[in-house]
Order: sequence, then C-alpha cells, then structure tokens
Amino acid sequence: MGKLIVIEGLDGSGKATQTALLEERCRADGLPVRRVSFPDYGSDSSAPVRMYLRGDFGARPEDVNAYAASAFYAVDRVASFLRDWREDYRAGIVLADRYTTSNAIHQCSKLPREAWKDYLAWLFDFEYGKLGIPAPDLTVYLRMDPAVSQRLLTERYAGQEEKKDIHEKDLAYLERCRLSAEYCAEALGWRSVDSCRDGALRSVEEIREEVWSAVAPLL
Repeated sequence: MGKLIVIEGLDGSGKATQTALLEERCRADGLPVRRVSFPDYGSDSSAPVRMYLRGDFGARPEDVNAYAASAFYAVDRVASFLRDWREDYRAGIVLADRYTTSNAIHQCSKLPREAWKDYLAWLFDFEYGKLGIPAPDLTVYLRMDPAVSQRLLTERYAGQEEKKDIHEKDLAYLERCRLSAEYCAEALGWRSVDSCRDGALRSVEEIREEVWSAVAPLL
C-alpha cells in the first residue's frame, strides 16, 4: 500500500506551489509519485462545488450547512479516486493539494466549537469509512494570516473583487477558518509550517525545506 500526503491551508498559503515542489523532489529521488488537487475543477464531479462557490445556493458560505457542503466536496474526491488515482495510490505516493482536511477546516467554521469534535468524527467516517477513500498518512498545514491571504487574492484577481468566490471574498469567514484550522492541526496531529511571518510571506525555499523535513521520514 502506498502513501497519501496532503498539503493543506487557507487560500494563498502556497499549497499548489509546495505540492508541485514536493512532487519534483520525489521524482528526483526516483520515487513513484502522483499529484492531485481538490476540488477537481476540470471534472464533472466538481459541478456541485462550483455551483456552491459561485453562490448558486446562497451568497454566504453558511447558506449551505456544513453537512450538505461536505457532501459536495466528498463526491468530487471519491469520483477522482475511483477514476484517476486508485492504482497510483496502491503503487506509490500520492500528493494531494487539499483533501478531506479542507472539509474539516471550512465546515467546522460554520458550526459552534462544541460541535467540532462530533462533526470531525462524522466527516472521517463518511469519507474514509463509508465512501472508502484513503485517509492521509500525513497532513502538512501551511499556516497563513487571513489578512495576507486576502491581499494575495486581491493581487491574483487584479483588484476585481467580483471574481472572488463566496469563500474568498468573506474575511470574517476566512478568520473563522483560521481558528478551525488551528484546532484541527492540533487535535488531528497535522504538521504545521508557517507560510508567513510578521505579516509577510516567507520564501518558497524556506517553506519547501520545512515541508520536506516533515515528509521525508515517511518515504
């Protein structure tokens, strides 16, 4: 059986960059590796997610409850696993830019704190138990200040705020996600790596070395 390693974090934390760099390092070391990303926007399986994020079901994230939104994302993941990377997982290493762990962060933020433990138990039983997708062997959480995240997203969209999805444009929601992410990282044993320091981004190279230090013992 192979390994599943997840790179997790808020928007703008560098997940895609660090997942790609990790893939590059694994290939350089001759390791069999496959990189995946969620949501899988190129697949029909992500249609409910795309509808949700553009506001078809409501203009605010909390207009769709935590369990319904979880199902949207879970369907996308199980379809991707069954169709695209089941055999790669059995044979080697799969690196995921976001995973079930994103449901943990984003959907906990819609619930009162006292409900988080029960929600997480439901989530992991639903996706790993009932749907049968693999649980991660390691989750690396890229810790990001929501204010820095917002600044990066504004730069990404060249100041066109209307291009942001319902998560990206809601700073209060992102702050709640930061709190739930910190809870999940501690409660679930994720490895935390700081993406920024004193309100500024750290270098890609610094982050890459910390991510590699976390991942290397599993390989």
